[in-house]
Amino acid sequence: QVHLVESGGGLVQAGGSLRLSCAASGGIFRLNHMAWYRQDPGKQRELVAFITSGYTTNYADSVKGRFTISRDNAKNMVYLQMNSLKPEDTAVYYCNAKIPATTLDYWGQGTQVTVSS
Repeated sequence: QVHLVESGGGLVQAGGSLRLSCAASGGIFRLNHMAWYRQDPGKQRELVAFITSGYTTNYADSVKGRFTISRDNAKNMVYLQMNSLKPEDTAVYYCNAKIPATTLDYWGQGTQVTVSS
């Protein structure tokens, strides 16, 4: 069982920055693939960025060049640095952990990010 807790969301003006953090407990963190998703009300949850256990990263086209995902295996943490924020980045952001070679999938409770124009 993996428990995920997000933090760092808030209200920011367009062009500003936020850093989201996700604290993980349970399981073997360094083996997990980690990701950030976001969801706006009435829309499907979408993948924003992921980082594998081997530190390979990938990003949604809409955030490439603005967002950076990173992980600290010593602290069981994953981060999402968000720069040059736009109003369309407004959403609830969720941390996700996938256990390789299984169908196990865990989610945090989400943190609200609101970008004002």
